[in-house]
Amino acid sequence: MRGSVADCVAGVSLSIIIPALNEAAQIASVLVRLDPLRRRGVQLILVDGGSTDQTIALAAPLVDLVVQAPRGRAAQMNAGAAMATGDVVLFLHADTTLPEHADTLIANALSGDTRAWGRFDITLTGAHPMLAIIAAMMNWRSRLSGIATGDQALFLRRDVFVQLSGYASIALMEDIELSRRLKKISRPACLRDKVSSAGRRWEQHGIWRTIWLMWRLRLAYFLGADPAALARAYGYTKAS
Repeated sequence: MRGSVADCVAGVSLSIIIPALNEAAQIASVLVRLDPLRRRGVQLILVDGGSTDQTIALAAPLVDLVVQAPRGRAAQMNAGAAMATGDVVLFLHADTTLPEHADTLIANALSGDTRAWGRFDITLTGAHPMLAIIAAMMNWRSRLSGIATGDQALFLRRDVFVQLSGYASIALMEDIELSRRLKKISRPACLRDKVSSAGRRWEQHGIWRTIWLMWRLRLAYFLGADPAALARAYGYTKAS
């Protein structure tokens, strides 16, 4: 029998928030992999951004709550966090898999008063040998800079998320923007246990082309570029 959220490991309850849009092809398998955590009391919240496929129907039996929100990761994640009951919230992309005992790892990382947030190291799945190097560079850069990306399953205390008014309402770089504010509260817990994320974007669009695009967009953001323009350059459109 599934435990309550209050039964989560080490007295720290956890809510996992998954923004989704037209993920019918994979959402059931993603959520099934999270079922052991759910059985241990972790709350699963799927936030749909206007799917036109069967995402909601397939997800509903496998989560504790389905929330509908305006499309956009920041808006969707904020909507999910507003419904979360856990002491800690974790934001998980629909193509990312957590370590088996992520709940224990997070509880240990946030024990005491020194850390308010954290993220996991990442490995990228796919056939191209460069994906392992890209993942290693992402982990190194994050550990050096204290900045986490959405692929790394960012987690933080819910009261801190509320204190900061959540994600900024921007079209791209919302994870970097939040990380910069969180760094003023504490350095992140950089967990060496790895989440697994699909490397399909790099493989579909070309490894070097995607690396160049990501670095160019990140530099432009730090120089003050409009996140909406960066989102268009990244490939986000209202129609897609």
